[in-house]
Amino acid sequence: MNVSVVLFTADLRLHDHPPLRAACEGPGLVVPLFVRDRAVDASGFAVPNRLTFLADCLRDLDAGLRDRGGSLVVRSGGVVEQVCRVVEETDADEVHMASDVSAYAQAREQRLRRALEAFGRRLHVHDTVTTVVPPGAVTPAGSDHFAVFTPYFRQWSPHPSRDVLAAPRAVRLPDGVGSEPLPSRADASDVSPGLAPGGEAEGRARMTAWLREGVGGYEDQHDDLAGDGTSRLSPHLHFGTLSPVELVHRARKAGGPGAEAFVRQLAWRDFHRQVLAARPQASAADYRTRGDQWRSGPDAHRDTEAWKAGRTGFPLVDAAMRQLRHEGWMHNRGRLLAASFLAKTLYVDWRVGARHYLDLLVDGDVANNQLNWQWAAGTGTDTRPQRVLNPLAQARRYDPDGAYVRRWVPELAAVRGHAVHEPWRLSGPERAALDYPEPIVDLAESLARFRRARGLE
Repeated sequence: MNVSVVLFTADLRLHDHPPLRAACEGPGLVVPLFVRDRAVDASGFAVPNRLTFLADCLRDLDAGLRDRGGSLVVRSGGVVEQVCRVVEETDADEVHMASDVSAYAQAREQRLRRALEAFGRRLHVHDTVTTVVPPGAVTPAGSDHFAVFTPYFRQWSPHPSRDVLAAPRAVRLPDGVGSEPLPSRADASDVSPGLAPGGEAEGRARMTAWLREGVGGYEDQHDDLAGDGTSRLSPHLHFGTLSPVELVHRARKAGGPGAEAFVRQLAWRDFHRQVLAARPQASAADYRTRGDQWRSGPDAHRDTEAWKAGRTGFPLVDAAMRQLRHEGWMHNRGRLLAASFLAKTLYVDWRVGARHYLDLLVDGDVANNQLNWQWAAGTGTDTRPQRVLNPLAQARRYDPDGAYVRRWVPELAAVRGHAVHEPWRLSGPERAALDYPEPIVDLAESLARFRRARGLE
């Protein structure tokens, strides 16, 4: 009987899963395989928050497969080596997997294809598993990718989308396929205390609740820091416990300005992937260099450590950084503000900040994280690369009554009104009673420094 291997990577679900659906369509047997990639561990990408969420996802995936007569096979080591080993053990004819965009993922796919072809096996790579529109499916005249979002979105929106696929009813696993034990949350330490649970069941419950109760107000509320009117589905999109294709279909069915604004955010996710697919070096190098001579040395290190600890003296920045440490997640408006503050106000290399985000974010995604950091630093696709987000102006607009700051900076909880955003202006005794630092930088001076560094003065 024919045997197919389905290699799960960043697509840990049963619903709307083209590789799994293709493998299950025939009368043969299926090996659902996940490889704990030691190269990812060695790179420093396998951090506690994502390992913990991953453990939830794998256990939930295994439970779903067992409900259908199968189970998840887990191996550790090099992906190519382990896939080939399973293929040999089961005499599998073919391997199905999702496409991906990072330089590492593209190289992995090429190595795996060559290895399988060497002994007469086929590799089927499926698009639109982790994106709505495949990278390269829409391009401008004279280029292999869009460098500006708005014209990309104009072509992305009407692009045909495939149908949503049902989860398979049955998955038949060959006898005798060995598997390592599934990881568990107990295996990880130094996990953010407020980390959300993972897994497809959790993701689908969140999706259903969001589309029923939250998406309608998204256009007006998505930047409200205290109101937190976001979907919080980004970890599930990162691990693939939810399908972006299904999300777009269901959001468009819900309709309305909120759903349209939400779909636009999903398009941003595809936009970053088509940039990275075409320019994989943008994960570490400036997409558009500005000739920056970033600050370094003891003073820059001191400022960076204060930023990481949420002790910059600017309450909105500090609230965002503390939310990141506590939840392994941060509101998108907070991400942009904190990134602009490090890269432009403190003039520290964006790669330092991007690495810190990746150390903590459960949804830490190379395409979104690195390219959003470049957007904030003015080295990426931003059409206004010299803009600087002023934390006080951002506070007035997105946390006007200070509720977000009081939630995450408890030492300022008793400060009333908008004064919570400028505690250095409080009267002597009131200021002296606060265990909170003075601003580490003067905003006017830092803006002048940035403008000089960019040759704008």
